[in-house]
Amino acid sequence: MAKWSKFLSKDTELLKTSEIRDLLKLTEGKNVISLAGGLPDPSTFPAEDIKNITDYVLQNYASRALQYSATAGIPELRKELVNLSSQRGITGINENNIFVTVGSQEALFILFNIFVDPGDHVFVEMPSYLAALNILRARNPQFHGIPLTEKGPDLDKFEEELRRLKAEGKSPKLLYIIPTAQNPGGTTLDMEGRKRVLELASQYDFLIVEDDAYGFLVFEGESPAPIKALDKEGRVIYTGTFSKILAPGFRLGWIVADEEIIHNVELYKQNVDLHTPSFTQFIAAEAIKRNVIQNNIPKVRQLYREKRDVMLQAIEEYFPKDASWSKPVGGMFVFVWLPEKIDALNMLPKALERGVAYVPGSSFYYDYSGRNTMRLNFSFPPKEKLVEGIRILGQVIKEELA
Repeated sequence: MAKWSKFLSKDTELLKTSEIRDLLKLTEGKNVISLAGGLPDPSTFPAEDIKNITDYVLQNYASRALQYSATAGIPELRKELVNLSSQRGITGINENNIFVTVGSQEALFILFNIFVDPGDHVFVEMPSYLAALNILRARNPQFHGIPLTEKGPDLDKFEEELRRLKAEGKSPKLLYIIPTAQNPGGTTLDMEGRKRVLELASQYDFLIVEDDAYGFLVFEGESPAPIKALDKEGRVIYTGTFSKILAPGFRLGWIVADEEIIHNVELYKQNVDLHTPSFTQFIAAEAIKRNVIQNNIPKVRQLYREKRDVMLQAIEEYFPKDASWSKPVGGMFVFVWLPEKIDALNMLPKALERGVAYVPGSSFYYDYSGRNTMRLNFSFPPKEKLVEGIRILGQVIKEELA
């Protein structure tokens, strides 16, 4: 492996592997109950609708759908995304504020590359989405962690840290936040908290990158409007994804932002992959237009609520009493804090040996702390496998404690 390392750029030293991707590779084709990936339940894919739409697109738009298209996305999809955004409470925007990406992962990659220089002060939740952290780690910023409470990020600690930075004559660059059904913590920030985050951004002059991957997947109470919906200054950059509401195989996401920011995103993307696949964009545009997504969401919510309840009940039954865990109101994950003496990374091989995979929680912390934590996915496995997986995991944890 080291044969060519002398040719590699310095930047490659900052690249970190995604533990989730590694685990998916490891468990593929094996008889393992995977609580690791963030995979949607395949029964939620509207396959029949997609088949009909695909035929329609090929009959009516083949010459455009199979051709190169604009870097920012096809006009039809951007127009529909303006409508879809309004259903999340984001109004006062037009197609020029929308940019279509290859999943929200590419959106985050481009945004962090155009905004973050080495040494910049960047705020993230602790824990936070590991693939976003990996992109940020490669940018080499100064990280500042905001601890997660049951109600979302601890905004008092956040403000304290902002004050401290200011006293030292330093300026924050951006905050990366997942306010709704946070991945992995499962928390949702209330409206008061969202307003406060925006006020702090205005007061201390930093940007907010708001990841709303699970905004449509809140199954307990109402899904609060995104921070972007409250944004009057244009300092919130919003990302959404079709992976959780249509199909992850389409690799489609989008950005909602100020036109000046969209312009810079466009310049960057032209050098990455020219444009997002035209074909899947046409299908997605039609899926919004025909209400396929809107009609499918209640079914997804219902199923995930049931699966979450099955997992929480199994955890209650099989996990040691001194463990604690999140009770998510949406999304796909439960986050678990085990007794301090347990190292979830070291315990993983033992769990895999027994046929269960999970993601050790330390990767979700910018500094790799949180060694005693783990993220468990409830959206993908069938209900009986959820119970069996948690039962086995409970045994492994109890043996570790003994």
